Amino acid sequence: MRNSRAIEITVGVFVIAGLAALFVLAMKVSNITAFQSASGYTIIGNFNNIGGLKVRAPVTMAGVQVGRVSSITLDKKTFEARVAMTIDNRFDNLPTDTSAAIRTSGLLGEQYVGLEPGGMPTTLKDGDELMLTQSALILEKIISQFIYDKASGDGGGSGK
Repeated sequence: MRNSRAIEITVGVFVIAGLAALFVLAMKVSNITAFQSASGYTIIGNFNNIGGLKVRAPVTMAGVQVGRVSSITLDKKTFEARVAMTIDNRFDNLPTDTSAAIRTSGLLGEQYVGLEPGGMPTTLKDGDELMLTQSALILEKIISQFIYDKASGDGGGSGK
C-alpha cells in the first residue's frame, strides 16, 4: 500500500513537470515573453514583400533584440506592407538613416526585422518612417529564377 502511494506521487510530479514544460514551450513558440510592457517608441517601415513576417516578431540590431513588430497593414495608396515596430526606450539613439531588412533565422526559420544603423547625427523619434528597407527573400522566387536561368541556357554565368 505504501509503495503504490509513493509511485502515485512520483507519477503526479512527473505529469506536473511535463505540463509545465509544455507551457514554457508553448510560450516560446507563440513568441509571448514574460508579460513585457510595450513601452517604447514606434517606427514605420514600408516593404514590397514581407514574406511570413508576423506581429510580435523580433526586431534586432547586431543580433540583439531591440523591439518587436507591433502591427502590419497594407498601404492603400502604394500597395506596400506597412510594418510598425515598437523599439524599446533604451535604444532611443537610432540614427534617422537606419535601414531595415526582413531576415530569416536559419534556412527555414521564423522571420524577423534586422536594423542596420546609419551615420546621421539626428535620431529617430516616435512615428518616424524608415527610408531604406529591404523586402524578404522569397525562397520560391529564388528557385524559380534559378530554374528559368538554367532553362534559358544562361546558367547564371557569362561562360567566359
